[in-house]
Amino acid sequence: MKKNEILFLQGNEVCARAAMYAGVSFYAGYPITPSTEIAEVLAELMPAEGKAFMQMEDEISSICAIIGASLTGNKVMTATSGPGFSLMQEAIGYGHMAEIPCVIVNVQRGGPSTGMPTSASQADVMQTRWGTHGDHSVIALTASNHEDIFAMTVEAFNFSELYRMPVVLLLDEVIAHMREGLTIPEPGELPIIERLNTSVPEDSDYHPYFAREDGRLPMSEFGGIHRYNVTGLAHDMWGFPSNDPEVANTLIHHLVNKVENYKHDIARYKTTNMDDADIVLISYGCSARSAKQTMSNLRQRGLRVGMIELQTLWPFPDDIIYDLCRDARYVVVAEMNMGQVLHQVKEAVSNPDRVFLANRVDGALINPEDIENVVNLLRGKGK
Repeated sequence: MKKNEILFLQGNEVCARAAMYAGVSFYAGYPITPSTEIAEVLAELMPAEGKAFMQMEDEISSICAIIGASLTGNKVMTATSGPGFSLMQEAIGYGHMAEIPCVIVNVQRGGPSTGMPTSASQADVMQTRWGTHGDHSVIALTASNHEDIFAMTVEAFNFSELYRMPVVLLLDEVIAHMREGLTIPEPGELPIIERLNTSVPEDSDYHPYFAREDGRLPMSEFGGIHRYNVTGLAHDMWGFPSNDPEVANTLIHHLVNKVENYKHDIARYKTTNMDDADIVLISYGCSARSAKQTMSNLRQRGLRVGMIELQTLWPFPDDIIYDLCRDARYVVVAEMNMGQVLHQVKEAVSNPDRVFLANRVDGALINPEDIENVVNLLRGKGK
């Protein structure tokens, strides 16, 4: 590519190229609509740079393969959709408990079950947060355009290394398959966080789950100079299973607090026309494109409409939503599900009765008219 060259790319291809930019060195996956192009592009790009690409027999083996590869020092990723994401949940929980950096891209499609494989949906937001069993915190990012797909893919790798955990990138069929012009950032233009390796020498006692003062957990490549235990069981700082209530209590609080205590650092969002807004649209992913057009249409009619586009879905930025929506007459959440982010917004604001849903669940992209109709209905009823 030439410097500053504008490429006309599909969203899935942008995600794949961003993973290369972030330093992915191992990919394992199984093709599934509408995420398959991520694997197809990486199958070409990775071997050309001496990196490992593996097509697995299914999604369970895919997530397990990247967990193992991450432990040996690789930056890793897999991509899937709908049913495949469901199959990965047990191993994702293992990744959280064992604190293993990895990136999982879920390109959402219509469901439940096999649903509508080639149609759009945003119905996996709650599964991403609550799909695994047990208590732990989650980081999930999303994007509404190709520039942001690139940035959020890189952020997903950075967060996985920084907080030593699985991170989910939630795209959707529309964003994954649409094409837009994009200039790939120059090397060094976007910050890249590398794996934090332990400085403990070979003949010293290495504690794989003993955090530094800044909260980060240095890692040692499995099979390298240190021998240590990895388990999905509750474990002590050496990695050995423990039934001690104090050990379990400390561990669970750590898995939650290492994210929740830094939620402001993790929060990614955009605001438009919020200075004077008394009508606030909140949206994300493909729905945010329609919400943005709705805001523009209503502004031209003299309505004071502002917009919040969420790029971090988990941990949910509830305090940010509270502050931004404090003076809103009403809030309309635009999404392609039955109200999954709506539920979170209602919990965040001071007056949940002023929060309303504009949605579609039929596989067709929500359009500006769908959202505008809800705003007009609220104004007509004097709510």
